Amino acid sequence: MPTAPRLVASLCLLAVAFIVSSMIISNGEEGKDYGWFTYVNMVIAVACGWKVMGKRVGRGWTAAVNNGIAGVVSLVFWALFVQGCYEMFRLAMRHRYDGPFEALTAIFQIGVEYGKLLIVPEILWTLAIGALIAGLATEEAGRRWR
Repeated sequence: MPTAPRLVASLCLLAVAFIVSSMIISNGEEGKDYGWFTYVNMVIAVACGWKVMGKRVGRGWTAAVNNGIAGVVSLVFWALFVQGCYEMFRLAMRHRYDGPFEALTAIFQIGVEYGKLLIVPEILWTLAIGALIAGLATEEAGRRWR
């Protein structure tokens, strides 16, 4: 059921995903083609905001901050997983793996490698502040538009 808190949570996480994806691209390898990286992360952000954050509204301000943190953590997890799957599939089509089990374990290895790109202070601060703002804005939307 569409509600205002789900919309606000989706839009807040969309903004966080766009900003962090831009920061990753600017900190990344020069000349690398990132393709649909930002757009995929933004779609994942909307889904996480709608499904994870939007349904946990109305439990108080402390729960709102925790809701924002949970939303951003789920966004990071699913973005790393989806980007890892895409990269594994791209490498598998070039016959880089000896078997399916090696390809499946590569998803997590690639996800960890991509996760290392997030361990930069400005990205961590952006994720933390984005989680705080997203959680509080979602809670305020739940209180204001019932």
